[in-house]
Amino acid sequence: MGIELELHSGRPARKGSSRDTVLRGSYEHGEALARVLNNLDRHGSGKLGWVDPYGDTLFNEQEAQVARQEVAALAQRCTDDQQKAALLDLDELLKACAATPGSYLWFMGD
Repeated sequence: MGIELELHSGRPARKGSSRDTVLRGSYEHGEALARVLNNLDRHGSGKLGWVDPYGDTLFNEQEAQVARQEVAALAQRCTDDQQKAALLDLDELLKACAATPGSYLWFMGD
């Protein structure tokens, strides 16, 4: 199981090609990111708990801004350097999404 990330300039197409809107992607930390996010309460108040490790989840720039606040707390609970690297990468993409009007961060689970 892994979660890949893509930052898009607009809402990505779920069917067909979404390559036209890709600004940046993260594909190397998928398994570590899934391990971190899989431990979150899916029914809690946090945004990152909404991420589906087996499907797709989209955050717009407002949701990305709120989710950034959760990353620091998660980093303190990480059990290894791979998870910390995954959260650092996630935080950078959340920050970029929050700063880009109309953008979306696409969590692609498998």
